[in-house]
Amino acid sequence: MESYLQENFDVRSKHSSTEVLERWRNLCGVVKNPKRRFRFTANLSKRHEADAMRKTNQSLIFGFSTLQEKLRIAVLVSKAAIQFLMGVSPSDYTVPEEVKAAGFQVCADELGSIVEGHDVKKLKFHNGVSGIAEKLSTSITDGLTTDNDLFNRRQEIYGINRFAESEPRGFWVFVWEALQDMTLMILGVCAFVSLIVGLAMEGWPKGAHDGLGIVASILLVVFVTATSDYRQSLQFRDLDKEKKKIIIHATRNGFRQKLSIYDLLPGDIVHLGIGDQVPADGLFVSGFSVSIDESSLTGESEPVMVNAENPFMLSGTKIQDGSCKMMVATVGMRTQWGKLMATLSEGGDDETPLQVKLNGVATIIGKAGLFFAVVTFAVLVQGLFSHKLEEGTIWSWSGDEALKMLEFFAVAVTIVVVAVPEGLPLAVTLSLAFAMKKMMNDKALVRHLAACETMGSATCICSDKTGTLTTNHMTVVKTCICMNVKEISNTDGASSLRSELPESAAKLVLQSIFSNTGGEVVVNKDGKREILGSPTETAILELGLSLGGDFQEVRQASKLVKVEPFNSTKKRMGVVVELPEGGLRAHCKGASEIVLASCDKVINSNGEVVTLDEAAINYLKATIDQFANEALRTLCLAYMELENGLLPDNPIPVSGYTCIGIVGIKDPVRPGVKESVAVCRSAGITVRMVTGDNINTAKAIARECGILTDDGIAIEGPDFREKNLEELIELIPKIQVFNEISSREMEEINVFKGILDNYVFVAVLGITVIFQIIIVEFLGTFANTTPLTFSQWFVCLFIGFLGMPIAAGLKKIPV
Repeated sequence: MESYLQENFDVRSKHSSTEVLERWRNLCGVVKNPKRRFRFTANLSKRHEADAMRKTNQSLIFGFSTLQEKLRIAVLVSKAAIQFLMGVSPSDYTVPEEVKAAGFQVCADELGSIVEGHDVKKLKFHNGVSGIAEKLSTSITDGLTTDNDLFNRRQEIYGINRFAESEPRGFWVFVWEALQDMTLMILGVCAFVSLIVGLAMEGWPKGAHDGLGIVASILLVVFVTATSDYRQSLQFRDLDKEKKKIIIHATRNGFRQKLSIYDLLPGDIVHLGIGDQVPADGLFVSGFSVSIDESSLTGESEPVMVNAENPFMLSGTKIQDGSCKMMVATVGMRTQWGKLMATLSEGGDDETPLQVKLNGVATIIGKAGLFFAVVTFAVLVQGLFSHKLEEGTIWSWSGDEALKMLEFFAVAVTIVVVAVPEGLPLAVTLSLAFAMKKMMNDKALVRHLAACETMGSATCICSDKTGTLTTNHMTVVKTCICMNVKEISNTDGASSLRSELPESAAKLVLQSIFSNTGGEVVVNKDGKREILGSPTETAILELGLSLGGDFQEVRQASKLVKVEPFNSTKKRMGVVVELPEGGLRAHCKGASEIVLASCDKVINSNGEVVTLDEAAINYLKATIDQFANEALRTLCLAYMELENGLLPDNPIPVSGYTCIGIVGIKDPVRPGVKESVAVCRSAGITVRMVTGDNINTAKAIARECGILTDDGIAIEGPDFREKNLEELIELIPKIQVFNEISSREMEEINVFKGILDNYVFVAVLGITVIFQIIIVEFLGTFANTTPLTFSQWFVCLFIGFLGMPIAAGLKKIPV
């Protein structure tokens, strides 16, 4: 099946082109009901519309870039072009009366044309982002105000951030679709003819028995099918709602708070970071090093830089690097993503690899069934015609003979109905959806059906550590600041640490914590202090607050000049701040080993900056290992004075820092993890941990979870990549903790190569063969077997070897 699909149709397990899928479905739909077979898969006609829209977006952006280049040249040629760019007469835009009456000065269509068209000219006419904010009656700093009538009028004028969804189909639509099955149509014709002939020959009610029996069977099949499909459509709709629940951070009423993306309105100030999806079309307000991946909208893989000069952000795109604040401009179906989603709302997902193969099996079996049905019908008709030729009554037909012909036809149709497993791919879909629903009940949301496909045969689970095996609720419990280790698992410990720190060192610690962070300390609408940000940032900010620091005071005392957000490649983040007394200072925070390696000085217990000698390095490394062995996640804080300044385009330095200290963060193991690992182990499933944390931290938590056993191995990425094939074959079954493993390099390793060199595999294979021979040849009395001849053994071995290419094909199914 694998080679048949690839050679004849180029159907791949994933990411097949629309044209290939269309050809494949045309073939699959020949025998049975294609509507039902492909109900929960991608709607190819909708995909064509989406592709056309993406090409339009791409050409618009390309056209905009070309126009911008022409205008740039024109600016250099004459001042007239500058006036063309900058000068726009107020008569070019008139505010609609209903918008004015609602208390706004710009309409939704105008906002949409500015953002989608990247129209710098219109944006400048409206006095930039601040001018748009004023016309939307919002504040760039405090966001929308929700406690007045203006908020409700805003919804009426600009709409809500929801995409148009197709109306749920009723039960009778599924009944109609079930009736589209070709075999049911043929059976319906048979029932009609049978009724006419039966009534004409035998009268009512005896002559209607056969016809009504066929009608009853058709109705039974139709209603059972429609009921199953209708219930499944409701289940899929529930799953879809779960997948779309996305929470973002936004500022409203002067407070930063969590909101659903569906609650966003034009004028909202949204906070975005690496990996976030832009929830609506908007304008960049402030931020650092922001680049956006627009491939989902335009097909272009190159990231787009967003800044004050290019402030346009489109919904559906993703933040690839940096962090920023964005003001929402248009929402819902007025966004470019909304228009694209209108075409994709019924698009569905690609078939899973197993569904593709089963569709192929169903089609091949269907063709064979159709062939045998035709042959059977021809043979039966030929027998009837031969009999009539012998009797010389070829031109004379009775009602019984007509019914016999109808019976032959019904037999042929029955062969097709029985032989063609049209419901097989759909049955797989339903079972996978049922598995998704069961997992949802266990608080595990699976977003794609294909993910459930290989779970049943899994023998190994590779799990991340943070947030999966642990609770992701982090707290700083130990510190090593100014070369002194201190336990601060309670408030008294933090107060004691603050009293022991020299004043200069304490100020540096607080400035490093509060300036170099992706989180924020805010006062919520209940008047209580709240920390927003990732769990790691929250833990560090809690430390700063427990040391008596004031987040707002420290942030306002110095000005942020440059920010390099954290990412998994660098494993560090840095900021440059302008000090009140003048001068620039860089702060760095990240993985302890990496940041410590970039330091050449350290703050000692007296608060003095001294050279980081070998003894100090060994002491700090031993501290890191001690924290890690206690299952603590370690981060190092450092700073440096930029005496020569920093050019805006230059990156923050990566060496020459002064080490402030190391913090140990406790992330407790999630309840039930140890028991779950034990259940997996008893079921023959190996659980492995894959993490980017310190190897000692990973080992300590793996032991606590029951993953790392006495005979297990924990290995780091660089060590793993240095192993040769023989060493890998011996190591891989024993490895239980992977640290700093690159998935791209893992893909280049063929773990099946040299499998026959594995003595365990060869031994099991050999023993299995020997026992089979003994059972068949010598244990006939006990095992109820008969000794085989040489030719019979040859056939058995040949059939057995057929399993190897089948296994090779199954190995290609992505896990």
